[in-house]
Amino acid sequence: MIKPKHLKKGDRVAIVSLSRGLLGESWAIHKLNIAKERLEKDFGLEVVVMPNALKGVEYLYQHPEARASDLMEAFKDKSIKAIFNAIGGDDTIRLLPYIDFEVIKNNPKIFTGFSDTTVNHFMMHKAGLASYYGASVMNNFSEYVKINNYTKESIINTLFEPKSNLEIKPSKTESFKKDIVRWGEANIHTARKFYPNKRGYEIISGKGKVKGELLGGCIETFVYLMGTPLWPTYEEWKGKILLLENSDDEDIPLVLIEWILRNLEAQGIFNVIKGIVIGKYPIDDKIEEYKQCFKKVIIEEGKHTNLPIIYNVNVGHAEPIGVFPLGLKYELNCDNKTLTLLEKATK
Repeated sequence: MIKPKHLKKGDRVAIVSLSRGLLGESWAIHKLNIAKERLEKDFGLEVVVMPNALKGVEYLYQHPEARASDLMEAFKDKSIKAIFNAIGGDDTIRLLPYIDFEVIKNNPKIFTGFSDTTVNHFMMHKAGLASYYGASVMNNFSEYVKINNYTKESIINTLFEPKSNLEIKPSKTESFKKDIVRWGEANIHTARKFYPNKRGYEIISGKGKVKGELLGGCIETFVYLMGTPLWPTYEEWKGKILLLENSDDEDIPLVLIEWILRNLEAQGIFNVIKGIVIGKYPIDDKIEEYKQCFKKVIIEEGKHTNLPIIYNVNVGHAEPIGVFPLGLKYELNCDNKTLTLLEKATK
């Protein structure tokens, strides 16, 4: 995979809205202002907002080509060193007809985001570019009061000061959907509640240690990725470590997760991957129930009793989250309950 250069003070970065256009709504502009100020003052970056990023929910829903145009123009612009997506949604797959993979391949730069942005990460993977799962504008860079220390440290250790053999430790704190501070200017000075993390990592199955490139994202997006040119072939899945995490949408039944897992089993993916990294479920009273979905389909039905699976990792929707480079090599050590990025996240 092509690895982009790390960020440094003075670098120019772009903000895009590739899914739901919330950032452009009048009530949400304060979130942009918070993120912009942090990126400029705390990280020393120059921020440019792409032309269509603030055109709002309705316009961007009606014009996926405008969203894609911002992404393509940001990649073409030699002065831009990183691209930060605003937030997820549920229709990023509609950008696919307008993506030029050669442009991405020939202009490597940092790309971040999560949730529905999983689709964009698979676009990066198809182009041969490593990308960075996490660090969205509206969720992380504009978090009220301050960026969580765990998240900020992860951003620095991957995007600014990349380290070799970076052990990704569990956060000392945790927070769930019930702790969300509703977005609105009245809540700017209200900090999200965090509690001591008593869970840590859990090994669901497997022993010893395995190594492989990380690939995956938000599991619900797999429904509209499968069958498209973005979905990796059977050969491409060989030797990978699969990343799976779930959104905090309570309307999505856990049985859907089982159905998606059964599809992965039917494709033979669990036969050829090295292991699985599962993000902490963002609804605290369903953490055990969520875990049973994986045990039921992968271990009980699929008989993959020796497949290394690590659970409760700080990736995706259960705060705080880290930044997880995709397309790069990790080591999953079941005996020590550790997950380590074996190479520098960026050049």
